[in-house]
Amino acid sequence: MKNYRFYLMSLATVGLMASCSNDDDVVDNTDDDMPGEMDRAELYVTSGSSGNVTVYNMGDTPSTTTLNTNSSSNEGVFYDSSNDELLVASRSDNRINSFMGISDMLMEQTADLELNISSESDLESPRKIAVNGNTVVVADNADVDGDDTTDDGRFFIYTRSEDGLMLRNTVIVDFAVWGITFNGNSLYAVVDKTSDLAIFDNFSGTFTADEEIMPTKRITIEGIVRTHGIAYDSDDDVLVMTDIGSADSDSDGAFHFIEDANSKIAAVEDGGMLSVSEQVRVEGDNTFLGNPVDVVYDEESENIYIAEVANGGGRVLAFDDDDYEAGGNISPIVNNELAGANSLFFHEED
Repeated sequence: MKNYRFYLMSLATVGLMASCSNDDDVVDNTDDDMPGEMDRAELYVTSGSSGNVTVYNMGDTPSTTTLNTNSSSNEGVFYDSSNDELLVASRSDNRINSFMGISDMLMEQTADLELNISSESDLESPRKIAVNGNTVVVADNADVDGDDTTDDGRFFIYTRSEDGLMLRNTVIVDFAVWGITFNGNSLYAVVDKTSDLAIFDNFSGTFTADEEIMPTKRITIEGIVRTHGIAYDSDDDVLVMTDIGSADSDSDGAFHFIEDANSKIAAVEDGGMLSVSEQVRVEGDNTFLGNPVDVVYDEESENIYIAEVANGGGRVLAFDDDDYEAGGNISPIVNNELAGANSLFFHEED
């Protein structure tokens, strides 16, 4: 499936999305024959500007669908294919909203989502969603203690059942939060305003009360200035973390690609550093990276997708492994404008 994702994503945006780079058309399919039937593959992208969810459908019939959620700002998204359900964290309503019947709506250019269920308005500043079974975790970066000179954040932990989305408990950490992802039962969380990664082993089973908690291990990812986005893929054992650099700059962003992530992280002691020599860093003016706030990895094609919120007012970028594995100042192979792009979820089916 290598390179087809880019080809289909480019087709999906023709006439629907404004491209600010000719990179959309630079796709090398000369080494492979186009398949007769593509797997289902979609990239879901939320926006803090419109509240819409943009879906790039990279399946048999490439298309782009705009899903209207009735929120004015969203950040945090997850698609559950077993229930055909989309979970979206609403920043305007401070809650998680659930929408059903998503696959049928992808046939349309635009569609109005009908609310299925919602959590209570427990949240204050939701950023990202991570899901493990029936546990839904939301990273919330609102100031917990009211003192902006101290860093803190919260994880809201919900249980998803037939009865809805119920807040199970809330835990407080002594660092600012942003991106989160699960590696098995362990929660990986970026430590905002730093270059650190916090790991909470057996997160759902261990942290079951309203309390302040400490990570099982916290390490520094050398070379990152300020991390935000994180993605882990268990099949390829790949970890990707983004670096927004200065929040005021729209051109100093980057991402780090780490292969054999489990063994490399295990070899670093609590409080230690993962050497930049064991990573690949992508940065530079050709990348269009300024504030890359979220990232996903497609293990089948090995594509990396980025939600870039600052450069050009918002972009969805895609990078090919033939380029990013060398690191440096590379160009994205897909570069589409999307105002306020801030979180991603990639779904595929064999």
